[in-house]
Amino acid sequence: MHTNTTMGSSFKPISCTRKTPYRLETKNLSYKLCNQLDKLTSLCFGSNPTSSSKFILKDVNCEARPGELTTIAGPSGAGKTTLLEILAGRIPSRKVSGQLLVNHKPMDVNRFRRESGYITQEDTLFPSLTVRETLMYSALLRLPGGRKVAAMRVAELMKQLGLDPIADSRIGNGSDHGISGGERRRVSIGVDLVHDPAVILIDEPTSGLDSSSALNVISLLRLMAFNQGKTIVLTIHQPGFRILEQLDRLILLSDGFVMHNGSLNLLEARLNLSGHQIPNHVNVLEFSIDVMQSLITLTSESGNNQFLCNDKEHQEHKMRMQCSMIVKEKEILYSNSPMEEILILGQRFCSNIFRTKQLFVTRVIQALVAGLILGTIFLNVGSKQSKLALQTRSGFFAFSLTFLLSSTTEGLPIFLEERRTFMNETSRGAYRVSSYVLANTFVFLPFLLMVGLLYTTPVYWLVGLRKDIDGFLYFSLVVWLVLLMSNSLVACFSALVPNFIMGSSVIAGLMGSFFLFSGYFISKDKIPSYWIFMHYISLFKYPFECLMINEYGGEQGKKRCIEVNNEECTLYGVEFLRQQGMKESHKWTNLALMLSFIIGYRVLNFIILWSRCYKSRK
Repeated sequence: MHTNTTMGSSFKPISCTRKTPYRLETKNLSYKLCNQLDKLTSLCFGSNPTSSSKFILKDVNCEARPGELTTIAGPSGAGKTTLLEILAGRIPSRKVSGQLLVNHKPMDVNRFRRESGYITQEDTLFPSLTVRETLMYSALLRLPGGRKVAAMRVAELMKQLGLDPIADSRIGNGSDHGISGGERRRVSIGVDLVHDPAVILIDEPTSGLDSSSALNVISLLRLMAFNQGKTIVLTIHQPGFRILEQLDRLILLSDGFVMHNGSLNLLEARLNLSGHQIPNHVNVLEFSIDVMQSLITLTSESGNNQFLCNDKEHQEHKMRMQCSMIVKEKEILYSNSPMEEILILGQRFCSNIFRTKQLFVTRVIQALVAGLILGTIFLNVGSKQSKLALQTRSGFFAFSLTFLLSSTTEGLPIFLEERRTFMNETSRGAYRVSSYVLANTFVFLPFLLMVGLLYTTPVYWLVGLRKDIDGFLYFSLVVWLVLLMSNSLVACFSALVPNFIMGSSVIAGLMGSFFLFSGYFISKDKIPSYWIFMHYISLFKYPFECLMINEYGGEQGKKRCIEVNNEECTLYGVEFLRQQGMKESHKWTNLALMLSFIIGYRVLNFIILWSRCYKSRK
């Protein structure tokens, strides 16, 4: 029944060392969406739930065995994906009643996640990476032994998955040329197979694929289960005849009940016994789903809630909502040290940045062009001595900071896209949250320094600001810190907001508030006392003061005349700073405050991401 005649040589299995087999089993498993009343009264899994509570799964008894391809099927809304997520340990244990057993023992969630592979229906791959790089980074993060071990595993896996011909092709996405849908699915499977898991759980592996690609994927999984002794569980909607021939065990769901747990031959026999004759040219699963409502009617009339359930299990079947989910959790063990994780993630970040033309090329050109244009607009204004020139220089500083603080918000969609991959990888125990945040921070340091220098080099000398190298270097340092502050703010809120629209709205509102309360548009003395805190947390205030002090302070500021009346100097640089309430000592303390903003937003970014991961694990 399971002879594969459709797969080419690229799908030939490779022998590998068999790991400890895993048998998954559920006993009286139930899951429901509780309303607020049930949560408050602790009746979520009590015997008298309120009528508005909605059951997704009801007293499910099923199993998945090593060496078998087990499929969860049923009509839309039957609870297929929910059951798969429970088997993968993705749904919080406090929300589930019953028992989830691995080799007859309660599941150790963190250990099981590391030793299993869970592949979602939606691919979370980086479009700019090649197939080989995608698998290589996953192997480096999940396998001990370094690059040599990872390279050997990736070479073996690509041969096993039939990915050798496209190894150096970029993943791509819908907007550019890349690999095909079936190839993307195999790459997604490969990402979770690099550590050679004993259990593989896949949500809708054939979704969006043509019949030939879908059959290739299922045949590949069938060979892995049969040749390597893996326990493979997948969800599927309505497969064709050829795909059905690859299946060993079927878990048929309807309205949260398990209607069948066994082979397709057994399902066909039970359908015949219940008086349902399968028509020609209709497969048994498709027919079962079509007549599911009548099967449910028969079960209710016979008093047996699982009319087609596995023979032993349906005899013991009772609704026991009082039992609690037994799940043990231990500390996650990682394959690499924190420093190794930072290096691997940093290398991947660099590849993504330099290959993302919208981010890299646009930012480089934008910084250089903006510096040239602003330099020609404010040409030599720094060397003039008049009240108007003084106001013009202040306006130049204000506009420069407005441009710099606003220009890094375009990184928001990239951060949001990475967040999906981050959540998947950390849930598998691939790396620490702190390693991700530090790698992201370190990669942007040189990139934003380059952007800052491309802006400051033309604009500083064209405007004619303080003509010495110390002034230029300090100006460049301030610009670099401004870019890092803005980037850290975007990274922080990208971890918090649900989508791009909400993120861009929140960040734009915050930036506008920072400009308003900086002291440039309205003086500090005139800001109402209940809004004064906004003045001190403004990202605009401290770099503006730094630029002003750099231009008019120091020993040079004592001699520099910035306003002349009748050939007599009426205002020196240090006097102007004193009028504005700025002190020479602020030149360095403000830099320290800017650095604290950068660190603070990165720490907040870490806390938000860590709490998200913690909630997903719990």
